[in-house]
Amino acid sequence: MHKSPVHDFHIQHGGQMVEYAGWEMPIRYRSIKDEHVQTRTSGSVFDVSHMGRIEIKGLHAQRLLERVCSRRIGTMQAKQCRYTLICNERGGVRDDAVVMKMDDDEFLMVCNGANREKIVDHIQSVVGEHPGWKVKVEDKTLKTAMVAIQGPKVMDLISKVSQEIPSLKRWRFTTKNLMIIKAHVSRTGYTGEDGVEVILPANAVGMAMRMLMQQADPEAPDAPLKPAGLGARDTLRLEAGMPLYGHELGEDISAMACGMGFAISLDKNAEADGETFIGQEALLAEQDAGGPKQKLVGLVLDTKRTARQDMPVLAGDAKVGFVTSGCASPTLGKSIAMAYVDTAHAGVGTTLSVDCGREQPSATIVELPFYKAK
Repeated sequence: MHKSPVHDFHIQHGGQMVEYAGWEMPIRYRSIKDEHVQTRTSGSVFDVSHMGRIEIKGLHAQRLLERVCSRRIGTMQAKQCRYTLICNERGGVRDDAVVMKMDDDEFLMVCNGANREKIVDHIQSVVGEHPGWKVKVEDKTLKTAMVAIQGPKVMDLISKVSQEIPSLKRWRFTTKNLMIIKAHVSRTGYTGEDGVEVILPANAVGMAMRMLMQQADPEAPDAPLKPAGLGARDTLRLEAGMPLYGHELGEDISAMACGMGFAISLDKNAEADGETFIGQEALLAEQDAGGPKQKLVGLVLDTKRTARQDMPVLAGDAKVGFVTSGCASPTLGKSIAMAYVDTAHAGVGTTLSVDCGREQPSATIVELPFYKAK
């Protein structure tokens, strides 16, 4: 297993370590609920170094990304981040990713840790199909670290040491030179809260974590920043209605069904954009045939039980869908889930049920996200 550059910090602060996507990562330090509430009310620091970081640069870097990414890349400005899907030929999702534009011919892609090698191989295979392209693809994951700082008080804390970072618009980033350290700081995240994600050299992250935690004693009850693990990260993203590969996204799930339509540029064309994207033809055909047969919805269950992945969603006795993710929401105090449901039964306000084994509690479809920061 890979060890994050932040590994020693996790051990020193009592992180409960687990295997995740080939990495030894902290699932929690305290209770998942405590870390969730800390993020919603103040701020948390997450090690996300397991995420893939792929550098793509050269004369044809943009053209390569137009082919690989479902979202239009050519309209991006320098220092902008853009969420996108990476589709297969059938219109399923190989992964979702964030593309960061450094310059006209230099980009950084952040993808899911579990898919890093698959996505690197996929990008390299697309390059191999175009021997005339001048582009270099390099996996920077093991040479760098990535830390997310999320919560409503984060920007106020950062403003004490930087005026530039709090002034960033959402989905923008800046590159900071701190002595000999070059760090990319983006106003992005995966919790539904404001905050930043920082990519920096692996050998500098120890110093950076010490600087971060100078803001507070992680053991103090009222500390504005505390470390948090992957468990809280999952419940936070679920409340925020954010999809996760292997749950709401997958190779056999249509990109059109997952509610991320803003990230799919079905009007890409070779003349204006240089390339169409892989899977575009299949998604256009699906659209012409009436769209996806199922839709991703939010469910609030009338039970304290937690819905688990693949539990059947029922309309009467008929199965009309399946659960993709579920949890007991610490913020809402309710059992919530995301599920794929047949479009005929997917209207907001529709009452269905979930087969939880010993019981079949009713479940009402609600708009996503379940939670939105004020």
